[in-house]
Amino acid sequence: MNNKEVAILIPCYNESKTIAKVIRDFKEVLPNATIYVYDNNSSDGTDEIARKEGAIVSYEYQQGKGNVIRSMFRDISADCYLMIDGDDTYPAEFAPKMVEGILEKRAEMVIGDRLSSTYFEENKRPFHNIGNKMVRGLINLLFKNDVRDIMTGYRAFSYGFVKTFPVLSKGFEIETEMTIHALDKKLAIENVVVEYRDRPEGSESKLNTYSDGFKVLKTIGRLFKNYKPFIFLSIIALFLAIISLILFIPIWSQYQETGLVERFPTLIVSGFFMLAAVQSFISGVILDVLIQGNKQNFEIEFNKFTELQKSEK
Repeated sequence: MNNKEVAILIPCYNESKTIAKVIRDFKEVLPNATIYVYDNNSSDGTDEIARKEGAIVSYEYQQGKGNVIRSMFRDISADCYLMIDGDDTYPAEFAPKMVEGILEKRAEMVIGDRLSSTYFEENKRPFHNIGNKMVRGLINLLFKNDVRDIMTGYRAFSYGFVKTFPVLSKGFEIETEMTIHALDKKLAIENVVVEYRDRPEGSESKLNTYSDGFKVLKTIGRLFKNYKPFIFLSIIALFLAIISLILFIPIWSQYQETGLVERFPTLIVSGFFMLAAVQSFISGVILDVLIQGNKQNFEIEFNKFTELQKSEK
């Protein structure tokens, strides 16, 4: 592990009360790692405190955690990346085990699992607890997996993951996007149970339970549509077909009894709904073929990327 480069990534927005302790704690457990703090328009001197503690400080002026992570992933090269929050909610003692999973090639992403330990006792915001459970259940259902913590900000990544992950989200929904990307591309994920502690007094969360929760659900819907178009469009096709049948069955029954079709407008609308259902289903089939081709191309390119990385060492 000593000859491997580890980068600790800390995206920050107004974390002056906790950033010094976070840097010291992670320096202690990973003394050979390089700590990067990317300041996201803080107004409380977070950047100066981080710089005094020995971190490399850079700036991302587009607001949002996703924008910060995009800049970090582009700018920094390392064998292993450890992403943490600057709010002192993630204990540093679990970091070596998470880094080990990457450096020993067991995983492309290691998740710091809060939900299997102290999260529900420490977190004082009940809607956050409900939201985490709901998102976890929904993604595991859609992607047929058993990831224990979808939205944790405590993660370790391989060089290959970081340099091939397309960051699309702007805000806190970035963690959900990372998880879905790894599941869809069948990248190895390792789970490490970590303790979670609530923010210290005086430190305020940047998450808004309702608006950010809605953004996460919107992101799940968008990624479900993009990654699973056949299932997504088949559900729409089924819904449209049911509406079509609801409109058509009374007309058909009347025709059977009288031999007449008296509600032509309803029949026409029913036909349009059924036509839309067929189009939706066929679109799903076509897009599914394209998605499978993209997965094959990603696998080939990821393997080439890995081999190139080995040859450069």
